[in-house]
Amino acid sequence: MTARSAKAARPRPARRPSTARKPRGGRTPSGSRGLHTRLRRAWDRPLTAYYLILGGSLLITVLGLVMVYSASQIKALQSGLAPTYFFRKQLLAAVLGGGLLLAASRMSVRLHRGLAYPLLAVSVFLMCLVQIPGIGVAVNGNQNWISLGGPFQMQPSEFAKLALVLWGADLLARKQDKRLLVQWKHLLVPLIPVAFLLLGLIMLGGDMGTAIILTAILFGLLWLAGAPTRLFVGVLGAATLIGALLIKTSANRMSRLACIGATDPGPGDQCWQAVHGIYALASGGFFGSGLGASMEKWGELPEPHTDFIFAITGEELGLAGTLSVLALFAALGYAGIRVAGRTEDPFVRYAAGGVTTWITAQAVINIGAVLGLLPIAGVPLPLFSYGGSALLPTMFAIGLLIAFARDEPAARAALAMRQPVFGRRQAGVRWKTMRRRVKKRPSGER
Repeated sequence: MTARSAKAARPRPARRPSTARKPRGGRTPSGSRGLHTRLRRAWDRPLTAYYLILGGSLLITVLGLVMVYSASQIKALQSGLAPTYFFRKQLLAAVLGGGLLLAASRMSVRLHRGLAYPLLAVSVFLMCLVQIPGIGVAVNGNQNWISLGGPFQMQPSEFAKLALVLWGADLLARKQDKRLLVQWKHLLVPLIPVAFLLLGLIMLGGDMGTAIILTAILFGLLWLAGAPTRLFVGVLGAATLIGALLIKTSANRMSRLACIGATDPGPGDQCWQAVHGIYALASGGFFGSGLGASMEKWGELPEPHTDFIFAITGEELGLAGTLSVLALFAALGYAGIRVAGRTEDPFVRYAAGGVTTWITAQAVINIGAVLGLLPIAGVPLPLFSYGGSALLPTMFAIGLLIAFARDEPAARAALAMRQPVFGRRQAGVRWKTMRRRVKKRPSGER
C-alpha cells in the first residue's frame, strides 16, 4: 500500500454537530420574511398588551406634562400668575393619578366590581350639587364644576365616565351569567335609564362634549353585549335625533358646527379658534419650530393648554410629534381591544371595552376638532391636556386595563417566570436565567 492510498484510507474525524437552532419547518427565514416572523412572534407574546398599556400611557402623560408646561406659560403670565402655575397643578394631578393607577392595577376584579355602585351614587350626588347655586361653578359658559377652595375645582362629570364603565360592566356581566341578555328589556333596562340620568345631569350644565363621550361609552357597552342590529340602530337613531335637536336650539353649537373645515375666521370671528388651530399645525412643518417656540400660544389661539394642546404640539414638534402622539393612542387602543378580546370574564371584557371606547372616542373627537374635521366639542385630549379632573379618572381607568392585562393566565405565568425567588431555595430547581428553570441532575448522572 502506497503512502497516498494509506492517507486516503485514514478515517476522517467526525464533524461536531452545530449548536445553532433551526426554526421549525426546516427552513431558516431570512430577510424581510424573517424580520416579519420575529416581529409577529414578539407581538403575540403574553405581555405585549401589558407593556403597551403601561408604556403608552406613561409616555403620553410625560409628553403631556412637557407640552402643558410649554403651552401654558404665556397664558399664566397674561393672568398675572407664575409661568409654572398650570404645570405645577398638572404635575400634582399626575402624581395623584399615578397613585390611583398603581392602586387600580393591584386591585382584584372583585374589588373593582365592588366599587361600581358606590362610585355611581357619588357621581350622581356630586352632579346634583353642581346645579345648586353657590356650590356649582360656571366655566366657559358650562356649569359643571364644584369649587374645592382656592384654585382647585372638580368636574364630577369626568368621574361619571368611570362610573358608567364600572357599573355598566358589572350589570351586563351579572345579567350574562343569568342568561338574561337575550331579552331586549334586560339589555336596555336599567342601563339606558341610568345613562340618560347621567346625560341629563350633564346637559343641565350645557356640557355637550362630555355627553357625547358618555354616549359613546353606552354604545360601546351595548355593542360588546351583543345588542341586535335593529335595537342598536334604534338607540343610535334616537340619540342622533336628540343631539341634532340640542344643536339646533343653541346658537353657540350651530356656530361650532359651521366651523368644520373653515379656513377663515368668518363674520364676528366665530371660527377664530378653529382657524388658528389649523394655522398652528400648518406652521409646524415636519419637525416643528422647536419646543417653546410656538407663536399661536401668544394670545392668538384660545385654550392652548387644554382643548387645543394638540395644535401647539404640531406647531412646536411638527408632523413627527403629532404622529408620535397618534401612534401612542393607537397602541393604547389596540392593547385595550386585545385585553377585551382575550378574556373569558364578562366583566373584564365589558370594562376593558368601555375604557377603550372612552379613551379612543375622546381622543378622536379632540384631535378631529383640532384638524377641522369635527365640531369643537370642548373635551380634553386624554392623559395629555391640562386638567386634573380629567386626568385622575383616566389614570384610574388605565390602571384598570393594566390589572386586566396582568390577570390573563398566560401573562400571569410569564410574570411569575420573570420574578426570581430570593432568600430561599426551591427543591431540585436552580435558576439559570430569569425566564427558564433547569432541574438539577442527580449525582452520577451524565
